[in-house]
Amino acid sequence: MSKTSIKPALITKVIPDSIAAEIGFEPGDTIASINGQQPRDLIDYQYICADEYLEIEVIDAKGKTHHIEIEKDYDQDLGLEFATALFDGLIQCNNRCPFCFIDQQPPGKRDTLYLKDDDYRLSFLYGSYLTLTNLPQREWERIEQMRLSPLYISVHATEPELRSRLLKNSRAGKILEQIQWFLERRLQIHAQVVVCPGINDGIHLERTLLDLAKFHTGDIPAVASVAVVPVGLTRFRPTENELIPVTTAKAEEVIDQVQEIQAKLRQTSGTNCIWLADEWFLIARRELPPASEYEDYPQIGNGVGSIRQFLSQFETYVKEFFESDICLSTQRKLTWVVGNAVEKAFVAIANRLNQIEGLEVNMVALSSNYWGQDITVTGLLTGQDLLEGLQGRDLGEGILLPSVMLKQGDNLFLDDMTLEELAAQLQTNIWPVAGVEELILTAVSDR
Repeated sequence: MSKTSIKPALITKVIPDSIAAEIGFEPGDTIASINGQQPRDLIDYQYICADEYLEIEVIDAKGKTHHIEIEKDYDQDLGLEFATALFDGLIQCNNRCPFCFIDQQPPGKRDTLYLKDDDYRLSFLYGSYLTLTNLPQREWERIEQMRLSPLYISVHATEPELRSRLLKNSRAGKILEQIQWFLERRLQIHAQVVVCPGINDGIHLERTLLDLAKFHTGDIPAVASVAVVPVGLTRFRPTENELIPVTTAKAEEVIDQVQEIQAKLRQTSGTNCIWLADEWFLIARRELPPASEYEDYPQIGNGVGSIRQFLSQFETYVKEFFESDICLSTQRKLTWVVGNAVEKAFVAIANRLNQIEGLEVNMVALSSNYWGQDITVTGLLTGQDLLEGLQGRDLGEGILLPSVMLKQGDNLFLDDMTLEELAAQLQTNIWPVAGVEELILTAVSDR
């Protein structure tokens, strides 16, 4: 585990009209301690601040220390945002999984693209996946003491030797013992299985899913859900890499295999805990399951049901829009760019948008030459891919760009091209859109 000492928590934003704003906190201030404790991370900060009386040691941007006393309602938020959720450094991964996306990138890009996290705190706060191979005893004790549940765990295989082979870590074979630990403490996990053809598929996949399903029992099941995800490969992966891509035939095989297990689980327990990522259906060129199949979308962050949910949300919102009898005052022509993995599913959306009087939206579905992929999800398209795929086209007034392509809170693509650089080279406007509502409102708004 690579860790640094605890640093004061750097404030990057003060929410208007909040307690912090009233007191006079400013971006650039740092919090050194609260009630005599130095928070390790955002979890500590939230836990300590869930009190009615706080004594906070603050260091301003000029280095001057202030001691502030605050009385507030229990659990009332101060209204501060920080540069990072981890004040004592990232718990980094010491596994060497051959399918790790970090190792499948070209060199020379921004440093944050190469950070391998295996941090349970990011898992609890944001739903990122970890392996449980990098936790010393004190961190297990903290998970139990603070009831940090659910966590999101990359399982991949439950057979000890196979999981150790996949993670290239001798400690990886203890996964079933670790899930039992969660069960005994009434804590939960969401599991992920990345299927690598020829390694953990077939009978190995069946054993893994059945092993995990045994923990989906009781009022607080230790395994709340399992996502089955196809391995994603890029042209930058190491030459000695043993992995092979998922073919259409393999996708069909996995869908059939998992759906048979799902049917048996529903028959015996009346519910399901195993879910196929949307990519399987896209690769197999099969129709996505109906919305009812996804229950409460427990693995939406893993691409399980995200397309179906988007389609459902679009239909609901666009119906309300048409019922309001709004039409554009002037003709408008726009380009909506997506990954070609969702092209078939999103044709209906483009057609529906084009029913709005005065609006023409041309959907352009691209694959990624940058990553060397024939089928590409939208979030992996880079600035270079967009430049190559859109140059010379009639883009109309500009581009509707799914913000999932950009670094969160920034205008950077995965290849470090900026949104502004792309707009300048294409000589057009680009409007990032997040979700259904922004897509429709941006398409119809006067600019």
